[in-house]
Amino acid sequence: MHEAELQALIAAQEKTIQVLMDTVERQSTAGASSLELLSQNLGLERVVQHKTEALQKALRELQQTQAQLLQASKLESVGLLAAGIAHEINTPAQFIGSNIDFLDEAFADVQRLLAAVTEQLQAVRGGGDVSRFGDALSGLMDEIDWPYLREEIPAAIRQSKEGVRRISTIVQAMKEFSHPSSKEMVKTNLNKLLETTVIVASNEWKYVAEMETDLDPELPQTECLAAELGQVFLNILVNAAHALTSKIGASGGKKGRIGIVTRRRGDQVEIRISDSGTGIPEEIRARVFDPFFTTKAVGKGTGQGLAIAHDVVTRKHGGALNLESQTGEGTTFIISLPIEQGEAG
Repeated sequence: MHEAELQALIAAQEKTIQVLMDTVERQSTAGASSLELLSQNLGLERVVQHKTEALQKALRELQQTQAQLLQASKLESVGLLAAGIAHEINTPAQFIGSNIDFLDEAFADVQRLLAAVTEQLQAVRGGGDVSRFGDALSGLMDEIDWPYLREEIPAAIRQSKEGVRRISTIVQAMKEFSHPSSKEMVKTNLNKLLETTVIVASNEWKYVAEMETDLDPELPQTECLAAELGQVFLNILVNAAHALTSKIGASGGKKGRIGIVTRRRGDQVEIRISDSGTGIPEEIRARVFDPFFTTKAVGKGTGQGLAIAHDVVTRKHGGALNLESQTGEGTTFIISLPIEQGEAG
């Protein structure tokens, strides 16, 4: 059941009820008997009840369809990003492995050095001639290139710790992004949600864009469905990356720009996600939030991403989703959300 079908159902119900009410009114004016009026009223009540039940069923079906579309879009996004996430994890994992191999070899050299030092200490304690040990120790230090090891061992440890931190950040971002959607509105740090989404989508944008963020540190926590808003941010970010890919592929130019800005505007928060991509032609701007509308090649987009984003922002959060675009220059999506849902609408 789509929204258009639901609207048709509502219109049909209203028309039927109005016809019946007109009939009852005419018969009442014409002096119809109380029995006839009662019969008409009972008939009207049954029709209203039947139509109301049909409408409630249609609403349930529509809500289920919307929930399924959102989940399908989320799974599709995670699936498309999976290869990129694997690559993001594999890169630090590789240099951690290389550093471990280096540290393994370096430790063997350090053990040789420590063995020589231990032997020299024993000779000193025994009152023996230590001069020959000093020459041997100096030669061993040259052999294992101790100055190099002294510099590179701490560096390898630092790099490995950074690699582990990077992997942990990616895994945590994916865990947060993929967490089952809560049906309850909760206070959420939108800056953190945006940062998580940027990490999850990094393999989509990092080859075509420089990411610039200007996140208001005083931005208040916002009452929202966090998982669904994360999907909104992801859909817009991926669209921005694709717009830049199209522009750079056509011109062979350098990386473009994606910018994210958050600000408080009275009792609302505003999120602006902009790109320096191809822009949206004026003649289709009014259609970009329509279900199944897409300008991408077959197999590259379902036309559901922005439609779902618009539904989540406007219907579920009482906010607004608008865009500003200039053909050939780029696009900015502007999301406005009430800080408290009691202030929505």
